[in-house]
Amino acid sequence: MSGLSPRFIPRALLLAAAIAALLFNHPAHAAEPRPNIVLIYADDLGYGDVGCYGATAVKTPNIDRLAAGGIRFTDGHATSATCTPSRYALITGEYPWRKKGTGILPGDAKMIIEPGRTTVASVLKSAGYRTGVVGKWHLGLGADDLNWNGDIKPCPLDIGFDDSFIMAATGDRVPCVYVDGRRVVGLDPKDPIQVSYGKPVGNEPLGRDHPELLKMKYSHGHDQSIVNGISRIGTMTGGRSARWVDEDMADVFTRHATQFIEKNAGQPFFLYFATHDIHVPRVPHPRFVGATTMGPRGDVIAEFDWSVGQVIKTLEAKGLADNTLVIVTSDNGPVIDDGYMDDAVKRLGDHKPAGPYRGGKYSMYEAGTRVPFIVHWPARIKKPAVSDALVCHIDFLASFATLVGAQATIPGDGQVHIAALLGESKTGRDSLVEQGNRLAFRQGPWKYIPGGKGMKRNQTNSELGNDPAPQLFDLSKDPGEQTNLAETNPEMLSAMKAALETIQGPSK
Repeated sequence: MSGLSPRFIPRALLLAAAIAALLFNHPAHAAEPRPNIVLIYADDLGYGDVGCYGATAVKTPNIDRLAAGGIRFTDGHATSATCTPSRYALITGEYPWRKKGTGILPGDAKMIIEPGRTTVASVLKSAGYRTGVVGKWHLGLGADDLNWNGDIKPCPLDIGFDDSFIMAATGDRVPCVYVDGRRVVGLDPKDPIQVSYGKPVGNEPLGRDHPELLKMKYSHGHDQSIVNGISRIGTMTGGRSARWVDEDMADVFTRHATQFIEKNAGQPFFLYFATHDIHVPRVPHPRFVGATTMGPRGDVIAEFDWSVGQVIKTLEAKGLADNTLVIVTSDNGPVIDDGYMDDAVKRLGDHKPAGPYRGGKYSMYEAGTRVPFIVHWPARIKKPAVSDALVCHIDFLASFATLVGAQATIPGDGQVHIAALLGESKTGRDSLVEQGNRLAFRQGPWKYIPGGKGMKRNQTNSELGNDPAPQLFDLSKDPGEQTNLAETNPEMLSAMKAALETIQGPSK
């Protein structure tokens, strides 16, 4: 039986290594022009949801093209099995469980990344990049006195982004409006917005009381304010002229993403394009309805692939494709029924959203955080490949900083793995903490899930991994996490438990 790798490094040394890497860049590449960086971040897209990872029921030619010309990772991860914590880790380079309040946020939550904090945007901006975010934010906005009808402070503009066109939270949460910079788009001051996640505000009908008004019924939750014929989580009143039309959302966000590229084509730029697709409510534009046999869930995967294609076309039209680092990935694993009756379960057929892995969104098992992860950069990646290196979104901050020569002190848990990301090394992370409703731990091929309490499946029917006894898997032999080796490998179980506790640090 193999023990824990001696390459396991204490967190403090990782920080020192990251800082050293920033100060002593790779000289062989020092004279190369710095790349543009485009990070396309899907929502709830599973490992098996795209063609290059095995999907056949939906066609994803644009994503597949990037994979064929770049590096496709088979062990690429978000930090967490849900959206807010994964996005927090991506932006800050810190494990989200280290900070209270990084769970799934309501739509009226205050911003959880404080101004002045080092972020992937602030580091790249300091290196001369124009930085922009388009799409789903879900990291809170404003402070305790948030006013949707005035200037919203703080917002992404206060943590390193030069441009920001976002939705506050998710498509199934109020307020159902876009925010451009600090202001709600299209707001009539005579019709001010009010938002509540407690006592309902206003007198507009709620989905729970008026199901006859719904064009898409809810299966659980999602029974409050009705916007565009779809009931949401939370209540809002006012802002009628500013409310989005779900069917147009992919077009709106994609247009702003491509316009950012066009506007900044003459300088290095970083675009964080966080799509709403394929999150619920799944309401594709009419031109994508029927694109697959899987109903709305399949159709919005096709719509997401179109968004990717539009970004690539824009880069090509501007002559930027060769020297632009494009990453396509997802914030967590898949979920089928996430609160609306959209036939996702009924029409799934033989499609396997999680591929060969167990679990999905909300889960402690691998499919909670193991997601599609594709890196494409023609100027640097000369030999397309499939890589089994362990890589994670939490390392983008430190790795991008190293890549562009940013002179910055990088805090947090991120590591520099630019060589692995570009396919120049087969070695990525040695270990990774995976977050579901608790923490699990990866060390090489080994996976440890502490014993836990609670339901084994939630209302989405996602298998959570809450077995009362600890679980231990050898993913090299058992990728589907079917054979618990905890009892037969007590030494490995003990070592994995101790390593996770070391990374967590002392209890606060």
